[in-house]
Amino acid sequence: MSIAGIPVDFILFALTLLGVALFHHHTLYVALAGLLVIALFKFVFGDFGGVPGAEGLAKLVAHEWVTLANLLGLLLGFALLSDHFERSGVPALLPRYLPDDWKGGLCLLLLVFVLSSFLDNIAAAMIGGTMAAVLYKRRVHIGFLAGIVAASNAGGSGSVVGDTTTTMMWIAGVRPGQVFEAYVAAVTATLIFGVFAARQQHAFQPIMKDSPEGVRLDGSRLAIVAVILLSAIAANVFFNINHPAVLNTLPVIGLAVWVAIIVTAPWRRPAWGLLPEALKGSVFLLALVMCAAMMPVQHLPAASWQTALGLGFVSAVFDNIPLTALALRQGGYDWGFLAYAVGFGGSMIWFGSSAGVALSNIYPEARSVGAWLKAGWHIAVAYVIGFFVLLLVLGWHPDAKL
Repeated sequence: MSIAGIPVDFILFALTLLGVALFHHHTLYVALAGLLVIALFKFVFGDFGGVPGAEGLAKLVAHEWVTLANLLGLLLGFALLSDHFERSGVPALLPRYLPDDWKGGLCLLLLVFVLSSFLDNIAAAMIGGTMAAVLYKRRVHIGFLAGIVAASNAGGSGSVVGDTTTTMMWIAGVRPGQVFEAYVAAVTATLIFGVFAARQQHAFQPIMKDSPEGVRLDGSRLAIVAVILLSAIAANVFFNINHPAVLNTLPVIGLAVWVAIIVTAPWRRPAWGLLPEALKGSVFLLALVMCAAMMPVQHLPAASWQTALGLGFVSAVFDNIPLTALALRQGGYDWGFLAYAVGFGGSMIWFGSSAGVALSNIYPEARSVGAWLKAGWHIAVAYVIGFFVLLLVLGWHPDAKL
């Protein structure tokens, strides 16, 4: 069923996204309402991937549940991790080592970029947001929040363990070196938006010049942070190399995070009280992921650098996981370009990536599309410039074989 040639499914999804943008104080309820309406429409008038009714819905849930469970485990787990990190004392000690002008903010964004190259981008964004809260006395400019999300997504775009989409490529047979090429664009983009975001933040709230009196490093909490992060990395790398099929059948990365949290809980008690609020943000993202999964997208336009560029903008509003799956099925992409586009492109809107949703749990004021676009305009500009630098430096070399 369509209206003016546009499938009703897409119209309902667009209305859901519009509702999220307009009613940013009620994003969870808008997303859940959109999910319910789309599911009911497809149940009554359509189908789920060509299979109608309850059977089609059951198959869709069976296909998506691993992704959803991993996202839920990571978002909730890293909320506790960020609290451990804040209470370790590291963020409060940072002013001793960072420049006390706008370059301190730039150094923070570069640190997030580096962290995300070997950590999950959600963890890197949460750690960056935690450090910013301390360094700027919780007065963080939305443009700088957008910069933290963009830095985490850019850092993960060139690493097969830095983002869910690049891990998917690795599982599908894309070589790590092909994904690594994305860093030509990612580094360029980060240096561009990083300067603007850091200057915005310095004008809004300068960095704390001195560490507060009496701050001590809590080595135990810092060790717990390391254990949780290493558990996630080890699970990702081990199963990718030895049992890649398991990653598609069980949420092993999310489970690894929670095993580490529970094992280390007697050492230092996690802030369990953070979970209810984190759960709201997590359910919001999962609802949008399911909405995107129900869209009748069977294929993408012909693979080209123009298509890859466009997918970056699409990923700001459409979940990048199904986009990546479609691209892998289609083939013919230069995977470094695709990794950069779908990985970094979601930074342009706060709910365009899981890192943005996770950070908005710490900073609810970020849940405004208008404010994000106005303050974070430099993200879109940096994305385009970075893309064309990659095109000029390395050129488009599609790889149809996986």
